[in-house]
Amino acid sequence: MAQRDIETVIDNVVGNKVIPASTRQDIIERTDGIPLFVEEMTKAVLEAGSAEQSVGSFPSPTLAVPASLQASLMARLDRLGAAKELAQVGAAIGREFSHALLSAVVSEPERTLASMLDRLIAAGLLFQQGVPPHSSYLFKHALVQDAAYGTLLREPRRALHARVAETLDVQFPEIAENQPELLAHHCTEAGLIEKAARLWGRAGQRSLERSALVEAVAQFTRALHQITSLPASPELRRDEIKFQIALIAPLIHVKGYGAPECKAAMDRARLLIQKAEALGEPPEDPMLLFQVLYGFCVASYVAFDGDMLGEFAVQFLGLAEKQRAPVPLMIGDRVMGAYLTGTGNLKQGQAHYDRAIALYEPS
Repeated sequence: MAQRDIETVIDNVVGNKVIPASTRQDIIERTDGIPLFVEEMTKAVLEAGSAEQSVGSFPSPTLAVPASLQASLMARLDRLGAAKELAQVGAAIGREFSHALLSAVVSEPERTLASMLDRLIAAGLLFQQGVPPHSSYLFKHALVQDAAYGTLLREPRRALHARVAETLDVQFPEIAENQPELLAHHCTEAGLIEKAARLWGRAGQRSLERSALVEAVAQFTRALHQITSLPASPELRRDEIKFQIALIAPLIHVKGYGAPECKAAMDRARLLIQKAEALGEPPEDPMLLFQVLYGFCVASYVAFDGDMLGEFAVQFLGLAEKQRAPVPLMIGDRVMGAYLTGTGNLKQGQAHYDRAIALYEPS
């Protein structure tokens, strides 16, 4: 912003009060013309002055302008008293939160809660939509939320996230069911890693069903990362296989069939299945290995790599014949037909296509 525009923002915040020219100049120099910074630092100066005196102007010398926006927001929060703790709870819940959830987490009398919320709203840190108990609140800016959240020490922060997670799970089951990523976030921050991993996996599946592929990749990846940080167990190994295979489909669509990330995901999935089988823990779903091999087949076909396609087609069809599974047999013959016709063996390729057609049942 131009200096004239900065002056206008300062005047709008100051209103009928007066601040010294030196303080005004400090605000201009430290805010780099960013409107949010100008507004917040001016409010910080006004609030600091109000804490020191009750008159409507600031004699010189006045209180110093905060050195940064973070310092400004921290100072403003510190002057809110008990309302600061409410801001911390809200910040842990998220940028936006409902009155009902906030009330359930803080367990304060409604009158006390309303008084603290009024202070945050009057300070310009929160926006309110609707009328309690059906209202919702929004931090004015993500930086305001960050400042409130940053004042929490590690253990109180974890305990607060655990309380939010428990409240969502018990009192708001519809949110927990429809937004598993929200519950997963709070469980992660609370250190409830095993529960968080499964919730991230569920969130990834929901995103995949809605074709939110980028989100699905991120959520499955988080689930897998958290599982690797936990002591191994048969149950976690099954979850890891399930999430690793589920990651392949959205990753292919986001990165492309031939992307190194896709090959790495498929290699990892096959390795996990092999390790589980060696431990006497074969996957409960016999189709999982077929999904991995089919991914390799498609990637090889798209890359025009006939040798690799042939190798994986043989593995796929051999496994299908061993298990006598009709659908994998049909797909195996189709893949083998694609490999053979693509490499010039038209008669043999047609035989496999004919077998695939014979096995196909639309029902």
